[in-house]
Amino acid sequence: MSNFRNALTPEALHMIATVHRTGSMAAAARELGVVPSTLTYRVRQVEDALDVLLFDRSSRQAQLTEAGKELLREGKRLLAELDAVANRVKRVATGWEPQLTLAVDSVISRTTVMELCEAFFALNPPTRIKIREEALSGTLDALTSGQADLAIGVTIEPTTHSGFHSKLLGPINFVYAVAPHHPLANAAEPLSDSQLRAHRAVAVADSVQLGDGLTVGLIGGQDVFTVPGMPAKLEAQLRGLGGGFLPEYLALPHVLVGQLVVKQVQHPTRVSKMSYAWRQDVVTRPGRALQWWLAQLEKPATRKALLERPHVP
Repeated sequence: MSNFRNALTPEALHMIATVHRTGSMAAAARELGVVPSTLTYRVRQVEDALDVLLFDRSSRQAQLTEAGKELLREGKRLLAELDAVANRVKRVATGWEPQLTLAVDSVISRTTVMELCEAFFALNPPTRIKIREEALSGTLDALTSGQADLAIGVTIEPTTHSGFHSKLLGPINFVYAVAPHHPLANAAEPLSDSQLRAHRAVAVADSVQLGDGLTVGLIGGQDVFTVPGMPAKLEAQLRGLGGGFLPEYLALPHVLVGQLVVKQVQHPTRVSKMSYAWRQDVVTRPGRALQWWLAQLEKPATRKALLERPHVP
């Protein structure tokens, strides 16, 4: 393996490409500024290390074998990747993180998150973005467990955790909704607990890794259909598989076209205060990628869109 690595240098790949492009060892040697015998020796060193023939010796011109063609194809890709790595390292040295992981609660507008990602990538940063879809206490847990750098849509304040900061994102209103063909769609309002208990509830699973997690809007003894996130919950309720509370912004477009019916319940209307939180060492400043995201979250229009912007398919 070490012979392979010693032989497949950027210089060797450039040499083979030059021979192929010029059509002969002599012409390639002139372009590279070496004598033909030296160039021939170097090509044979690569062939010996790989135990293949790269050029067809029976031809008067330097023609690549199939193995040589494959090496040239892969060599071009490797050289391009090396250039990309070099550029990436230079940019990381300026304060950009290699990767920024976002834990995004499933109630947050995916459309707005994708638009923010689009704007971020337009900067051509060296930072890779990874998004984790979380729910309930799992959004904060992803941050405090070290699996995320920024959590958007936190329902529990990280007040007991040192090294973390949080700011209010805003309130998000929930409405109780069912499909028009659901038994509760035409029931008298407000719906009582006994009426709700008689029908299946659709609930989002808490994505917390350890512990029982949170349950919200459920009544003891009620049949529950648990789904992984808010988009799946919306889909289940549109199909009449159960009822439950949905973010008002998510339910409203479907209410307007008659696909969902909002029902008043005896419980007060649910309003959740959402925050965003991030990891920050007390000594060092946040990286430039995190700084960019925090700057966007400072904008009232961005915070509003994250909590009220419907998903665009």
